[in-house]
Amino acid sequence: MANTLTNLIPVAYRALDIVSRELTGLISAVNVDAAADTIAKGQTIYSPVVPSGNAIGDITPAMTVTAANDITYGTKSLVIDNYKVSGFNWTAEEEFGINTGVRMENLMRDQLAQEFRKHINAMELALCTAAKNGASRAIGTTAGTAPILADFAGAKKILDDNGAPSSDRSVILDTTAGVALRGIANLFKVNEAGDSNLLRNGVLGNLYGFDVRESAGVQAVTAGTGASYTTTAAGFAVGTTSIPLITGTGTVLAGDIVTFAGDANKYVVTSGVAAPGTITIAEPGLKVAMSAATKAMTIFGTSTRNLALSRNAITLATRLPKFQANDQAADRMVITDPNTGISFELCMWPGQRMVKYEVAIAYGMTVIKPEHLAVIIG
Repeated sequence: MANTLTNLIPVAYRALDIVSRELTGLISAVNVDAAADTIAKGQTIYSPVVPSGNAIGDITPAMTVTAANDITYGTKSLVIDNYKVSGFNWTAEEEFGINTGVRMENLMRDQLAQEFRKHINAMELALCTAAKNGASRAIGTTAGTAPILADFAGAKKILDDNGAPSSDRSVILDTTAGVALRGIANLFKVNEAGDSNLLRNGVLGNLYGFDVRESAGVQAVTAGTGASYTTTAAGFAVGTTSIPLITGTGTVLAGDIVTFAGDANKYVVTSGVAAPGTITIAEPGLKVAMSAATKAMTIFGTSTRNLALSRNAITLATRLPKFQANDQAADRMVITDPNTGISFELCMWPGQRMVKYEVAIAYGMTVIKPEHLAVIIG
């Protein structure tokens, strides 16, 4: 095989076909901006968030026009903070020794498959981490137990109550939850489910308006060690996101699921503390007002964080890394994953009697609408 990327492109696409069957369901369920060419490495881009606005009032006839109250607009930020590359080398003697029949092509295919696999799986894991740390609330009762159908209905209620779009919703499960779901008789019995896809092909399909996907990035999350924390006695209105904690010991971590006495809702912490201080819970904040008395806070235990979301809840921005006009790469091509639409840069760098092949990508992600994202406890 000659050392040009033109001849390597068919091998690279065969490698992508292998990788695209990995369990990376969340990438396919979020809003992917694969043309973020205007965002430099480390640069923060802000998008405005419009609040609910002023309260509704009564019409009062008058001969003069009165001004509405000013509105303070929020923002969400996104940073291209992942600037990643991986690769491998071939020396002239190695290539000469192996380049008989199709052995060289097969080795190159497998090497490229591993490079693409590492990048895609890293992006999937980062997305799952951002999602479980930025979800509005959680549903589920028992850690270590796969979700039941009522949990899917509960996740739908969370998104519906938060005003999330009813279309383009997904549930992202780990494989343990996938196995449990496939074992529910109502779903695989053709006369009850209405089709044979789950029975014949193992396809999870659509449930309660969610496209059900699986992901290797869904992980069991170790809860913080916080214990005996209570809120202050100030009292907090519906919608409050900053909750001051007093007394107590141990850590409250970002991504922890917490409950407060007198409120059955499970809230997700977006900013924690390592001692008494103020935690932040995800928008839309408290669903039940707290009276002016201290309220005990409980951290839900270690559990798997499956996800339910609308596509617009998370944005993944990707682009090719920049290069200077006179760099030393002998060749570079763009390889686009046909399943996710994500493009990678494939470069060949010549050296002294050896060649280096690189796969590179730059990306960043953020939870744009936490109200449109929920955790299903597993």
